Amino acid sequence: MNAALLRLIGAQISIHACMTGMRMATPLLALREGYSAAAVGFLLALFALTQVFLSLPAGRYADRHGLKRPLAWSVAAAMLGAGAAAVFPLYPVLCAAALLTGGASGAAIIALQRHVGRSAHDKTQLRKVFSWLAIGPAVSNFLGPFAAGLLIDYAGGQAASTTGFRAAFVLLALLPLAAWLLSRTVQESPQDAAPAAAQQATAWDLFQNRGFRRLLLMNWALSSCWDVHTFVVPILGHERGLSASVIGSILGAFAIAAAAIRLLVPLLSERISEWQVVFTAMVLAALLFMLYPLMPGAWSMGACSVLLGLVLGSVQPMVMSMIHQITPPQRHGEALGLRMMAINGSSVVMPMLFGTLGAVVGVSALFWAVGAVVGGSARLPWLIGRDDLPEHVSTP
Repeated sequence: MNAALLRLIGAQISIHACMTGMRMATPLLALREGYSAAAVGFLLALFALTQVFLSLPAGRYADRHGLKRPLAWSVAAAMLGAGAAAVFPLYPVLCAAALLTGGASGAAIIALQRHVGRSAHDKTQLRKVFSWLAIGPAVSNFLGPFAAGLLIDYAGGQAASTTGFRAAFVLLALLPLAAWLLSRTVQESPQDAAPAAAQQATAWDLFQNRGFRRLLLMNWALSSCWDVHTFVVPILGHERGLSASVIGSILGAFAIAAAAIRLLVPLLSERISEWQVVFTAMVLAALLFMLYPLMPGAWSMGACSVLLGLVLGSVQPMVMSMIHQITPPQRHGEALGLRMMAINGSSVVMPMLFGTLGAVVGVSALFWAVGAVVGGSARLPWLIGRDDLPEHVSTP
């Protein structure tokens, strides 16, 4: 891993930790103010709503302008959203902050993933660079919720005070600034002129690719696992009387495990194939989701989070490697945008559905339903590996 990649990982951690901290803190504030599970589900859905509409334009924008310009806009939007929540910690403002920080994180990640993918020259290197880059969200999934949880519990003199929430939002508003400082010295990758056919192509053309369709469906099933875990753990912890710092630690344990497994992937990149890793992860995730609701307390929930983090943490580098092999190089940004748009479209609907179903049938049923979906989708990575991945990778 070179210095430029290390700086990009740091930039990704900074801007993504802002969003993950907001995603943990804002529902807790809404619950403290007496809002229902359905209202909390709506709030969490807004973190993905901007990305549904922004991801495809953001991918095309990155294809045209590279890394730094999209990242600068993302930093400004994230700081504005978290800063507004610190000044006005009200439910409507929290909703606006969710839109801004969610959209900023998505646009920044698309630009970073595109830039890093273009630096790889073969399949092994693709797995390595995306494994290193995937450590960033895993770290930020711990850093954001854990830091926000500590400030919420201790910065205001008593747990879950308004002052504590404001202190958390201030810290989260400052984090994206580090992303800009870290990325300023990174050299832009060369911008290749797209062929005339690619310039006239539409997003629908990418959907004609059978492998890309399979990959999006597979990715949707896996992203549902992350969505239900992020949504249900704060509600389940709140029902069981756990503090904000304990809930943040459970989510943080998941993130640490996801980061730990990603440290091993670069070391094994020459011995493993993408579809084998994803197939195994989907089967194990289905089993863990069946067991999770049966965990009685914080320690057992934390243990299940660790195991789930190990399983799901191995998936993203493999998915990103598959995308860069299946799609044309001059349309990588657009393909990444479509992937993010598809999974975040689900993330808009799913938390609201989770909130409604959770109020009717309980949170256990949510875990079991997602476990059944991901288990039933485990055949997709095998089909991709058999039919769609090329023998060699063509990169710029």
